[in-house]
Amino acid sequence: MTGILTGIGFTDVVDVAIISFVVYKLLGFIRMSRAQQLAKGLLILVIASFISDTFNFYTVNWFLSKVLDVGLIALVVVFQPELRRGLEFLGRGKFGSKQFSMDKERMKETADVLVRAVEFFAATKTGALIVIERETALMDIAETGTILDSALTEPLIENLFFKGSPLHDGAVILRDDRIYAAGCVLPLTENNNLSKDLGTRHRAGIGITEVSDAVVLIVSEETGIISMAVDGKLSRFLDLKTVEKMLLNHYMSKLNRTKAGKDRIIQFFGRKSNG
Repeated sequence: MTGILTGIGFTDVVDVAIISFVVYKLLGFIRMSRAQQLAKGLLILVIASFISDTFNFYTVNWFLSKVLDVGLIALVVVFQPELRRGLEFLGRGKFGSKQFSMDKERMKETADVLVRAVEFFAATKTGALIVIERETALMDIAETGTILDSALTEPLIENLFFKGSPLHDGAVILRDDRIYAAGCVLPLTENNNLSKDLGTRHRAGIGITEVSDAVVLIVSEETGIISMAVDGKLSRFLDLKTVEKMLLNHYMSKLNRTKAGKDRIIQFFGRKSNG
């Protein structure tokens, strides 16, 4: 055992770490999209192929091998959007180009601006759809609208959803404490069990959370009711204090994940230098 451990070098550790990181990010993406069902189907086919090969079921093994060969090509075509998002998601890891850069004070300021804006929208029955980007990149969604990359302020976000604005019918995407894009088109939910009372705005808000880890604030144009969508689930009839609490919880969870990742890296290289 000692001999095996002695033979493990720095390159081996990095090699395993890279593979672990890739597998972890892929599993995270699969869990948050319809690729989860695809992964289950592929796993069943692989297991069936292994069993047929073990017991020498020649015809079954031949059939499954052909299905896998043709199926992989078909999957690239059918699931092209998911594959593209998956590669983008992989690049959003802790070693990716974008890091969460907000401290607690900026998080509180951002939450305050959003709460005041939502209060205004609810009081005036102004429809609003605000998507808060987290780990999953939303560049493909942002490109369906207009890229702004502007500071988040109450006047700006209120004007974007003003009924006379050319961008008011689309979604606003927030990246950290900035308005990254406006007038964006979101994918509608595939959940057919939702209440018939929910319109396109709510279904779009839920839909984006089914394919990403975004948090979405929704204000109904008809009733002024405030809702929040997370992980494909919708919370309705929220008051302002609840909205603020939920926003801060989501921002803090992202900050804690980023801090934990940095601490693990520092700890890892600290052990290497001490060794």
